[in-house]
Amino acid sequence: MSRWGKPTKSELALLGLTAVFLCALAGLSARDRAALEPGAVIETEVTVPEEEIAPDFPPVNLNTADVEELDTLPGIGESLAGRIIAWREANGPFTSIEQIMEVSGIGEATFAELRDRVTVDGEGETANENSGG
Repeated sequence: MSRWGKPTKSELALLGLTAVFLCALAGLSARDRAALEPGAVIETEVTVPEEEIAPDFPPVNLNTADVEELDTLPGIGESLAGRIIAWREANGPFTSIEQIMEVSGIGEATFAELRDRVTVDGEGETANENSGG
């Protein structure tokens, strides 16, 4: 009797199931690859509230903020924060947020990032009460 005899019914059944499984896997793989082609859109039904993506920070008052507070603003580092404070000490309080563009190193692009994150109004004035401002 030969070692490699005729396959049994159960072996043929397993080979058939394996072939079906591999064909299904190849089809799913082809579908997934098509979804990853350039320009393909992956859709989702999850909606994340904007406040979870970008929390609502209170605006920083340009007339009362210290270096640490100013350093939290986009595009403002410790050096630029120091220039803002130096400008404020030399020229008095800011009267409008646009006036920050008079500080060396702050142009229109930086101001566009800061516009919604800064204020010059009475909010936070308690920091100036002791300094007479």
